[in-house]
This record gives sequence, C-alpha cells and structure tokens, in this order.
Amino acid sequence: MSRAIAAIDNQDPVWQPKEKRNVFERFFLKLINDERDLPFIWLSLQMTLVLPLLAGLYFVPGLMPWWSAPLYWGVLFLVFMDRFMLMLHNTSHRRLFKRQYRVFNKWIPWVIGPFCGQSPETYYVHHITMHHAEGNLPRDLSSTMPYQRDSFIDWLKYFFRFFFGIIPEMAAYQARKKRWPVLRKMLIGELGFYALCVGLSFVNLQATLIVFIIPFVTIRILMMIGNWGQHAFVDPDEPDNDYKSSITCINCRYNRRAFNDGYHISHHLVANRHWLEHVPEFEENRDKYIENDAIIFEGIDFFLVSVFLFLGRYDWLADRFVELRDEPRSKDEIIALMKRRLKKFSPEQLAAYTK
Repeated sequence: MSRAIAAIDNQDPVWQPKEKRNVFERFFLKLINDERDLPFIWLSLQMTLVLPLLAGLYFVPGLMPWWSAPLYWGVLFLVFMDRFMLMLHNTSHRRLFKRQYRVFNKWIPWVIGPFCGQSPETYYVHHITMHHAEGNLPRDLSSTMPYQRDSFIDWLKYFFRFFFGIIPEMAAYQARKKRWPVLRKMLIGELGFYALCVGLSFVNLQATLIVFIIPFVTIRILMMIGNWGQHAFVDPDEPDNDYKSSITCINCRYNRRAFNDGYHISHHLVANRHWLEHVPEFEENRDKYIENDAIIFEGIDFFLVSVFLFLGRYDWLADRFVELRDEPRSKDEIIALMKRRLKKFSPEQLAAYTK
C-alpha cells in the first residue's frame, strides 16, 4: 500500500562538501563553474576512454563478430547510458565549463554524444528552447496532452510522430520563432550525424549499425518512454500547473545513478535548479506539493511508471504512491486521482491552451 512521507528515509543525493581535494580535482575545479559538478568530469573521462576504444574494435575488419554486439551494448546501456543522458541534461541547463574554457562544453554533446546515439545539439535545441519554453502544453512538440496516457497504442502514435517528425516540426517551430542560429545549430548536428552514419556504413556497415545506428534508435525510444512517464499525469483543469502536469519519483536507485532526475516537478518549477538542490526544495516546499495534490512515487522511475501504465497496473503504482497528507487516502481514491490525470485532452481543451 501507499506510504506516508514521514515513514520514508530518503536516500537521494544531497550536497556534501568535501574539505580536501586531490591534485586532479583541484585542476578541474579551476575549469568548471560549479564544484558540485565534478562527477560529470569523471564520467566524461571514463566514457571518453572506454567507448571510442570499444567502438574502434568493431571497425577492424573481422575482429568483432555480430554475436559480440550485446556485450558492447551492455557496457553502453547498463554502465553509462542513464548517467550520460542526465549529465547531458544537466550540462545543457547549466554550462559545465567556465566562459574562458567554453569550447570544452562541446565535449559531451559532440565527442561522447554520438557514441550514445545522440545527434549533437538536437537534444539541447529540443529540450531547452522548446520543451521548457512550452511546458508540455499543446505547443510543446512532445506534449503528452493529446494522448490517452495509459494506452500503449497511443504511446506508439506519440513515438512514431516524434521519431519521424520531430526534425521537420522542430525546424518549423524554430523558423516561426525566427531563431535562425538555433535552427542552424540543430541542423548541423542532426544532419552531420546522419552523414557520419552514411559515410561509416561504406567503411563497415555492421560496425556502424552496432556503434551508432542501433543506439540512436534505442535512445530515442527510451527518451520518449521517459518523457511519457514524466508527463503522464496531467490535471484536466490545470495543465499549465507544473505541480499537476508532472510527477516526482523519490528514494530510488535511478536518482542515485542519474543525478536526481526523478525530481521532475522541481525541475520544471526552476529549469536550471542544480540537481543537488532538488531534495532540499522538495522538503522545504512540501506544503505546496500538498496544496496542489502533486503525484509522488517512491522507489521507481519514470520508465517503470510508463510500463505499468501500459499494463494497466494502477494498483501497483498506487502501492508506490507517497501520501503527503496527514489523512491518508484509500487505494481506490489514489487510483481515481491517477486515472483522472491520465485522460486524453479533447480538441476543445487543447485549443484553449494554444491561443
């Protein structure tokens, strides 16, 4: 059954100052804007040393057979991918390197990103200049509002629209806003990635599929499952209320690996809030979460939220619901709250938020 917030020992990351720094830490602290982001340096170094080396082995003719591909994907997806995506997310919102070293801010999206299926700059343009500007409302090209959000069929519609349509739609969106430098940045990154894949396919098609193309398809699937879970529950009366158009997932392994990404309400309230400030924000402003009847889960992440919605397991989700109120609700009341916020918005409702 659901748990009261008072009964939860939250183990999600918070800032713990370190008095002594080794020589490597002191060196990188001179280069970056915020000492709390040193984990991004170590993760970037690990990925830079490991992924290009492993990927290069696949381009040596006859060295790595097809059947070894799951070993490569195991390293990529199980060791690095979740942490990389949220490192990319955080460094898109808050620049990692100081202004005088800003060229190194290209390191993550341009050097590491392609090995993780990320076309350089597309994520930044989509997430920063469009998604946060529109806030999951109908003008957001990744809005969940037009879909029934416990339907796998509707998610497939959502995914295929994104996968095949996001680049032309995003180009049109940026053109309407007359953001020509942003549009140019996205097209260079996206089309450049396509050109890289085409060119390398003539060198070694098998290696290009394993290293670049299959991760590209996979990560876009994962991103859309994650975004769906983040914005599956939208209040029909207040879809523009961040407390009621997103959720928060606390006390889970995903937060400890992926830089507190579960605090999605806090993130939408202040997009550039540092990832180590989410837990204190949640604790200090709990009254606002209660006032807005925010949906909080414990021990699970957005991907599991999506999966169990597709399975219709509202009871499973209700068991992981965090009750913030002093007087706990019944399981049926929690399920009723969730179902109300899962309903597809009608054309008339959507139109009211596109004026």
